Amino acid sequence: MKSILLIGLGRFGRHMAQKFNELNQEVLAVDIDEERVNDILPFVTDAQIGDSTSEAFLSSLGVRNFDRCVVAIGDDFQSSLETTSLLKDLGAPFVLARASRDVHAKFLLRNGADAIIYPEKDMAVRAAVKYSADNIFDYISLTPDYSIYETEVPVWWVGKTIVQLAVRTKYHINVLALKHGDNDMEPLPSPDHVFRGDERMLILGRNKDIERFLQL
Repeated sequence: MKSILLIGLGRFGRHMAQKFNELNQEVLAVDIDEERVNDILPFVTDAQIGDSTSEAFLSSLGVRNFDRCVVAIGDDFQSSLETTSLLKDLGAPFVLARASRDVHAKFLLRNGADAIIYPEKDMAVRAAVKYSADNIFDYISLTPDYSIYETEVPVWWVGKTIVQLAVRTKYHINVLALKHGDNDMEPLPSPDHVFRGDERMLILGRNKDIERFLQL
């Protein structure tokens, strides 16, 4: 279990709080808006009303005791920047900050953020890839060069095994799992697995190799 300080309870922060709750994490949520704080109480360990740009207020939270500090402020970049800087000055071991633009990310990193998240940009990229072709059902970017795609089994693969197709050697991709319907998943299929037409695959590889494979 991680102890998390979550600052900013707009839509993004609220969704994070609810997911942390599902993952059984210990969360202290903070926002300057009393209504937002009251609304999030059922989903967090504790919540406080306060101004995160106040050094005295942040200091009172004992930020150095949290495993993760998340700055989820999205509508006031100046407050996000000040909060990020203060957290690091007060000894926060890890600060994840939300950014909406590249220039914001640069300033946040220079002022102490350990990592940046782009919710709008990430979702836009994921949606663009997912809906760019009929045979792509989902997409997760791991690095700028590597991704995981959920795609259909090619017609010419049906009835053949992973070994027969020489998947890694010929296509430079790895089959991580197979999906049968929406809820049934077979992780790490064996080399002698015979592909079926009603399956979907989760494949991992370099983006250029996967894109080449999907165009076959």
